[in-house]
Amino acid sequence: MTLGEDVYMARALKLMSETPLIDGHNDLPWQLREQFNNQLNNVDLNTLATTHTNIPKIKTGRLGAQFWSAYVPCESQYKDAVRQTLEQIDVVHRMCQKYPNAFMFATSSQDIMEAFKRNKTASLIGVEGGHSIDSSLGILRTFYQLGVRYLTLTHSCNIPWADNWLVDTGSEPSQHNGLSPFGKQVIAEMNRLGMLIDLAHVSVQVMNQALDMSKAPVIFSHSSAFAVCQHKRNVPDEVLKRVNETKGIVMVNFYNDYVSCSPTATIADVADHFDHIRKVAGAGIIGFGGDYDGVERVPEGLEDVSKVPSLVAELLRRGWSDQDLKAALGNNLLRVLKRAEEVRDSLSKQSPDDVPIPLDEVKNPCRTNDGYPNDGASPSLSVAALLLPLALQTVV
Repeated sequence: MTLGEDVYMARALKLMSETPLIDGHNDLPWQLREQFNNQLNNVDLNTLATTHTNIPKIKTGRLGAQFWSAYVPCESQYKDAVRQTLEQIDVVHRMCQKYPNAFMFATSSQDIMEAFKRNKTASLIGVEGGHSIDSSLGILRTFYQLGVRYLTLTHSCNIPWADNWLVDTGSEPSQHNGLSPFGKQVIAEMNRLGMLIDLAHVSVQVMNQALDMSKAPVIFSHSSAFAVCQHKRNVPDEVLKRVNETKGIVMVNFYNDYVSCSPTATIADVADHFDHIRKVAGAGIIGFGGDYDGVERVPEGLEDVSKVPSLVAELLRRGWSDQDLKAALGNNLLRVLKRAEEVRDSLSKQSPDDVPIPLDEVKNPCRTNDGYPNDGASPSLSVAALLLPLALQTVV
C-alpha cells in the first residue's frame, strides 16, 4: 500500500467510525443452513473459515448494520417455503442471542443507531422471495412481527402474483404483466406495515408498477447498474432516475456476473457502478449490497466482508466527497427506513387487508381450499352440527 493509499484508507476508516456501513444483503444464514443444517450449536462464528462472513471479518470490515437474508429456494414454492423461511428467521435470532457482544437484533432506524453506538452490528432480516409468504397477507404480517423489515418481491421465479427478472431475458413468460391485483395488495399492505419493498430480482415492469403505487421509498437490496453490466438483474438508467425521484435506494451488488458480466471482476469494476449511479441519479440513492455468501464469485480486492473499507478508499481516491460517501455508507438507507416508518405511522388507523388471493390463482396439489367456502367444499354436516351448539351458547 502506497502512502497515498494509506491516506485514503485512513479517511475511509474515519468515515466508517462516524456513519454506520449498512449492507443490504448477506446470505450467511443460508450458508448456516447449507453447511450445518442450522445447527448453530455446532458452529463458531468467531472461527468459521468456509464463508465470506464471520465475526472477525465483520469487525475488520466495520460492518455497522446488516440485513441478513432469510432465503429459501424457488424449489420450495408450493411446498415448505413458509416452514423453511421461519427456520431462517429463527437462525438470525439465535445468531444474535449466541453472540450478544457482536450482534444486536434490530427492527428500526433507531435500533441501527443504537447498535452503532454500542459498537455492535445491527442485525435486521430481509426475506428474499415472495414465494416465502405463500400468497398470504397473514404470513406477511406474521413475518413483520418476527422482525422482517424487507421482502424481495420475487427471487428467480414467477410467483402467483408477480413476475421475476427472467421474464426480461425471454427465458420465462410473463404471467401477470408485472404485478397481479393481489400483488398490488401486497405492496399496499407492506406500506401499511412499514416493510420495505425490495425490487431486486423482479422484472422491469414490476419495478415501475411498484414505483408507481408505493407510498414509501423502495429499495434494491443487492442490484447494480445495467448500463455498466448489461445483465437483467441490474437496474436500467430510467429506473435509477425514478428511484431518485421517489427517494429510494439501490444497494450495489458485488457478484462478478452482475459487476463485469464475466467470471472475474475487480474492486475498480464495482466502483464503476457507484460512479455511474451517482452520475445518473445522484449519491442520494446509493448503498452497499454485497451479496456475500450468496454468490460464488466476488471481485479481486473484495474477497470477503473484511475488505469493504478498500472500496470506500477507492471511492475517495476517485474524488467522492465525505458527504456523498456517508450517504452511501448508511445515511441513505436510514432515510429510506425512517420514511417507511413514517408512512406506516400515517396509515396506523387503516385496517389490515384480509382479502385473500383468489383460489384459482393459487390452486395446486399442496394447497387445500379451506377458507374459500364459495369456491370449495363447505364444512360437513357433522362439523356444522358440532359448531351450532357452541354458537348458540355465545348468544346473549
